[in-house]
Amino acid sequence: MRYKKSKIPLVLLVLSLSFSSQGQDQLILSREDCETKFLKENLQLLAEELEISQAEAMVLQSKYWPNPNLTIDQVNLWATQGQLDAFDTEGLPAFNSGSSFGTKQQIGVSLEQLIHTAGKRKKLMAIQNISLEKSKEYFRDVLRGLKIEFRNQLTQLQYLQLSKRMYEEELLSVKQLTNAYLRQVELGHISKGEYVRLKALELEITQKTNAVKTEINQVQKELNVLMRLSANTDLVITDAGFIKDTDGFKLRSIPDLIVEAKENRPDYKIASLQETSSLIELEYEKAQRIPDVTFKVDYDRGGNFMYNFVGFGLSFDLPVFDRNKGNILHATSEIEQSQLRSQELELTLENEVAAAYKDLINAIAFFESIDADYDVSLEIMLKNYTQNFKEKNISIVEYLDFMEAYLTNKIIILEASKDVNEKAEKLNYSIGKDLINK
Repeated sequence: MRYKKSKIPLVLLVLSLSFSSQGQDQLILSREDCETKFLKENLQLLAEELEISQAEAMVLQSKYWPNPNLTIDQVNLWATQGQLDAFDTEGLPAFNSGSSFGTKQQIGVSLEQLIHTAGKRKKLMAIQNISLEKSKEYFRDVLRGLKIEFRNQLTQLQYLQLSKRMYEEELLSVKQLTNAYLRQVELGHISKGEYVRLKALELEITQKTNAVKTEINQVQKELNVLMRLSANTDLVITDAGFIKDTDGFKLRSIPDLIVEAKENRPDYKIASLQETSSLIELEYEKAQRIPDVTFKVDYDRGGNFMYNFVGFGLSFDLPVFDRNKGNILHATSEIEQSQLRSQELELTLENEVAAAYKDLINAIAFFESIDADYDVSLEIMLKNYTQNFKEKNISIVEYLDFMEAYLTNKIIILEASKDVNEKAEKLNYSIGKDLINK
């Protein structure tokens, strides 16, 4: 029996060491440190950067001329006497004097070089250069989308951490009251009804705390992927940066912000580049009406009335049936399509900036409507209510009503700050640059 009892503390010790080792994986970072790691380690950004390298490679490839084509044919490996007698000849002159090698060998050699006409090569180079610029803007657009997702996740984690801290502090206070009331119930000094109501409050706060912990786990999972952290990392964000400084922003106007958005938004630049690319592609398709030319140099030994024949020539397609009309019409349609899409994107951009600005102004107005010392006043009132409840100066109903109002208002304050933060990031996203990042 003694041996069996001794196993329980051993198991508890092992579990304690296990939890302790998990605590060693905690990583405490500021928002700035998190963003630095995100920009350096995010796998999607690293993969998207390779798209730029690929586009640069295609620009390089477009600069090269087509390779010349060398053909060696009509080489006979033997010649019968009958073949030679048919032409009444003993053979051809040898390749070298004093040797018979080559007297019975015929050979033909042809060298060809394709020449692109009508500036096709330069047009293709221009198209590839635009593709490179589009790749760079695509990368910036991916970064823009990942940034707002990442920063909102940071804000969410800070909000949840602050909520968890608040619930845990109140849970500790309520547990002390619950334990004290339980002792009073056991002594018969108070009715069990008051204890049950306090216990119900304790369970309610415990449930909310557990729900917040679950949400923290989900947010940490997303941030671990975005920052390339191991699954065992317990990421904790410091409180700094949860409240943004937006004082300097209030002087901005919607027209000015729209101008900045058109200068900075990568999707708007991509639309403009697409228009330019469509115009060049139309010129390229028109140039395709002019056929390319292939220049030739031929050498023939023994296959002509001359022993060593050298001839020159050229070849090109005759544009009789195919004048590339279909591709030209297609390129013309693409120009009109890209222009319409640019107009739609411009209208969307203007409305997104205006809406984001108005949303941020509303969020700031609500946040600033909360007195700066209101949070402190709530803490003081909570302390007073708790003390008065302990001293029986107020009823349990009054105490529970205040606790409900206290928790609700604390969450409202945190959500107001969180809303300002998220609306500011939405405005940054709609403009395409970090107008507000502190």
